[in-house]
Amino acid sequence: MANTSAVYARIDTELKENAEDILSQLGISPSSAIQMLYSQIVLTRGLPLNLSLPSVGPTFIGEMTPSELDAELMKGVNSLKSGKTYTTDEVDAELAREFGI
Repeated sequence: MANTSAVYARIDTELKENAEDILSQLGISPSSAIQMLYSQIVLTRGLPLNLSLPSVGPTFIGEMTPSELDAELMKGVNSLKSGKTYTTDEVDAELAREFGI
């Protein structure tokens, strides 16, 4: 049997839950993720690990819950209140860059 040691770390609860949700979707346990991270640190003498879920496309309004729609609308209202606005060309360029549309 391999000689193992425990690693203890204190992290933000929400960060832990969000990370573990993603790891679960990837089929990786938290212990395996830490083992992978440490192995990559040793192999590359740095932090090159880049595991992620595929990019999500834009959300369609019909797929949003009322509370999600309200939250998105409030982002727009807050953006307007803060004076942060975008031209249609800027929006089109960002959609093309982020989603290829």
